[in-house]
Order: sequence, then C-alpha cells, then structure tokens
Amino acid sequence: MKIFLLIIFILLSAGMLPAESPVPGYINSQNSYDIKTFKTVWHDDARDRDVPVKIYFPAVAGKYPVIIFSHGLGGTCDGYEYIGTHWAKNGYVSVHIQHKGSDDGVWRGKANPMQEMKKATMDLESVLNRPKDVTFAIDQMDKLSKDDKSELKGKCDLDKVGVAGHSFGAYTALASSGRKLVGPLGASMNLSDPRIKACIAMSAPAKEKEKQNNSYSGYKVPCMHMTGTLDDSPVADTKAADRRIPFDSIDKGDQYLITFKDGDHMIFSGRGQKMGERAAGDKVFQALIMQSATQFLDGYLKDKIEAKKWLTDGGLEKAMGEKAAVEKKITK
Repeated sequence: MKIFLLIIFILLSAGMLPAESPVPGYINSQNSYDIKTFKTVWHDDARDRDVPVKIYFPAVAGKYPVIIFSHGLGGTCDGYEYIGTHWAKNGYVSVHIQHKGSDDGVWRGKANPMQEMKKATMDLESVLNRPKDVTFAIDQMDKLSKDDKSELKGKCDLDKVGVAGHSFGAYTALASSGRKLVGPLGASMNLSDPRIKACIAMSAPAKEKEKQNNSYSGYKVPCMHMTGTLDDSPVADTKAADRRIPFDSIDKGDQYLITFKDGDHMIFSGRGQKMGERAAGDKVFQALIMQSATQFLDGYLKDKIEAKKWLTDGGLEKAMGEKAAVEKKITK
C-alpha cells in the first residue's frame, strides 16, 4: 500500500495524472483556437541523447510565440497537459520536453522509488543536461518552423521564446534563462540561452546558500515565480519559505512572485480531483495559474500593453483575491 501511495505522489508531483477541466468561462486572449498535438523523439547527436517531446499548437495558420516547458523530477513530456492545452488555445506553441535521467525512468519499476528520487536530485549530469535540453529544443523548433514537411512550418516565432517549468523544471527554466550554476569553490557556469525572453518558475528548488553565491547576479529576464504556503518538498530538502529565494535574489528585469494560500507542491501538476483531500481546490488554483501565467506571456512575449498593465496596475492582485499574495519588482 505504501508503494502504491508513493507512486501516486510521484505521478502527481510530476504532472502525469490528468487534471479535471479547468474553470470554464475565462480566456486570457481574445482567441480560443482549435489545437493539435503530436509526440516525437528528437536525438541530439552532439550529446548522443534522446529528447522525447509533446507539442501543443494552434491548428489555424499564424505565427506564434514558443514556450519550452520542463517537467518535474520523475515526470514525462505527457505531464502538465492542462497548461499546454491552455497556452495552445491562447495562441502559443507549447513544447513539453522530457529529460532523460530525471524522468519516470528514475523511479518506475524500482524497489525503493523514493530513495531513487532522492538520489536523482543530486545527479550533476541531469543538472547540466536539463538546460542543454532546452537550448536543443529551441534549435529543433527553429528547424521545424522552416521545414516544408512539418505541421509547424511558419508557425513558430523564434524571436518570442519563453521557458517554464515546475520543481526541477523550475530550476531548468531559471538556469536556461540566466541563473548561473555555482560550484562549492565558487566556480560558475552559464548555460542560459539568450533567445529566451520570459520565464515562469513554479516551485523552484532553492536553498539559503543561493543568497550568497551570486548565482542570480546578472539575471535580467522577466520572470513570474509561483509557490504556495505549503510548498515543501518530500523528496529534496526544500522548504516552502525557501522557494522565494530566486525572487528575492534577482534585482533586474520585471519579477513577480505569487504565493498561493494553502497551495502545496502539487497544485501546479494537474493532478486529478479525486487524488487526495488537498486536490479538491486544485481547479481554482489551476485557473489562477493559467490566467496569471498567460497574461504574463501576453505582456512579455506578445507585447500586449493591456496585459502588462493588468499585471502592473492591480489586475493581478484583484484576480488572486484572498487565494494568493502578490509581490513585484518592476523596472521603471
């Protein structure tokens, strides 16, 4: 029974169980496109590495911003379907990549899944490969946008690229958009991609040492950080209070922090409504996640003045109501 419950937890935290339909009746943009999806496996010859991917995109002709989405530890490219579907309906190409070495292969079929998950959090190869997977995915999307045989021919605006992710995926999003990797002796590495213009970090893993090691010095990409008051990690030693460290550490670019009241680590994952007592409120949380994240992307990738005004002039706080606290650092 314990193993069954553990597997259910992993599926939830990795965004691998289907969400109930989101709250009906709101669309961020003026559009609600019919969408298409497809799955494939790319191969990076330079690293001899497979990168599975699931892509959500508008079915109608047009050129759309591209979002690269990174799953949490133990997940797959099939997770977080609710947000990929929503973004595609609102005029984005949402590219969900799967990171070998920190996907479901970490725990599936293992005698002690939790122990394997904890070991995987310390895997340096995954720490390095995840941001490289993002850069590789952007390269592949550029190729598909130019490929006469691709359904994505002409659909991808590679001048408007964003990155998003949950948990280990939030680390990936931040590292891909400007966070430096700093070693124990102070040596640093920058794996960011200059093509990324906006970031959404859901439940970013962070520790106190990041306040002093300058890993966020120079970070300047607009970012929406999200967490919850109950956002502790049972796998890694990450507490809810620590997840605001990236927001507190960044002093450039427009930064937003949304802290959902009574939100735990899995409100971002798309878990089913019957999977635990806390899941009962997820429909509301996910509606707010979709609304705020899409308005953020509309403002910073589509350059919609009204969306950015909504974010900066009180619309975000009004939408969150008593469900979340909002903090901002806006560059004037």
